[in-house]
Amino acid sequence: MLSEIPEDLHNSLAVFLEKHPDWDQDRVFSAAISLFLLQNGRRDSATSRTYLDTLFDTAA
Repeated sequence: MLSEIPEDLHNSLAVFLEKHPDWDQDRVFSAAISLFLLQNGRRDSATSRTYLDTLFDTAA
Protein backbone atom coordinates (compact mmCIF):
# COMPACT_ATOMS: atom_id res chain seq x y z
CA MET A 1 0.00 0.00 0.00
CA LEU A 2 1.29 3.42 -0.89
CA SER A 3 -0.01 6.47 0.87
CA GLU A 4 0.96 10.10 1.05
CA ILE A 5 0.95 11.66 4.49
CA PRO A 6 1.53 15.26 5.56
CA GLU A 7 5.19 16.21 5.95
CA ASP A 8 4.77 17.04 9.67
CA LEU A 9 3.30 13.59 10.30
CA HIS A 10 6.12 11.97 8.33
CA ASN A 11 8.70 13.87 10.39
CA SER A 12 7.01 12.82 13.64
CA LEU A 13 7.00 9.22 12.48
CA ALA A 14 10.71 9.41 11.62
CA VAL A 15 11.53 10.76 15.08
CA PHE A 16 9.42 8.04 16.72
CA LEU A 17 11.13 5.30 14.69
CA GLU A 18 14.58 6.64 15.58
CA LYS A 19 13.71 6.48 19.28
CA HIS A 20 11.99 3.08 19.08
CA PRO A 21 14.16 0.69 17.02
CA ASP A 22 11.83 -2.24 17.76
CA TRP A 23 9.14 -0.51 15.66
CA ASP A 24 9.17 -0.09 11.89
CA GLN A 25 6.91 1.75 9.48
CA ASP A 26 4.85 -1.35 8.67
CA ARG A 27 4.21 -2.07 12.35
CA VAL A 28 3.13 1.54 13.00
CA PHE A 29 0.72 1.54 10.06
CA SER A 30 -0.72 -1.85 11.01
CA ALA A 31 -1.37 -0.66 14.56
CA ALA A 32 -2.85 2.63 13.36
CA ILE A 33 -5.16 1.09 10.75
CA SER A 34 -6.42 -1.68 13.02
CA LEU A 35 -7.07 0.84 15.84
CA PHE A 36 -8.90 3.12 13.41
CA LEU A 37 -11.11 0.21 12.31
CA LEU A 38 -11.85 -0.80 15.89
CA GLN A 39 -12.76 2.76 16.84
CA ASN A 40 -15.04 3.08 13.81
CA GLY A 41 -17.23 0.03 14.16
CA ARG A 42 -15.17 -2.95 13.00
CA ARG A 43 -15.64 -5.15 16.08
CA ASP A 44 -14.33 -8.54 15.04
CA SER A 45 -11.76 -10.78 16.63
CA ALA A 46 -9.38 -10.70 13.65
CA THR A 47 -9.07 -6.91 13.75
CA SER A 48 -8.70 -6.93 17.53
CA ARG A 49 -6.07 -9.65 17.34
CA THR A 50 -4.15 -7.77 14.64
CA TYR A 51 -4.13 -4.64 16.80
CA LEU A 52 -2.98 -6.45 19.93
CA ASP A 53 -0.39 -8.57 18.13
CA THR A 54 1.05 -5.48 16.46
CA LEU A 55 0.99 -3.39 19.62
CA PHE A 56 2.73 -6.03 21.70
CA ASP A 57 4.89 -7.41 18.85
CA THR A 58 3.64 -10.99 19.22
CA ALA A 59 3.81 -11.52 15.45
CA ALA A 60 7.61 -11.42 15.50
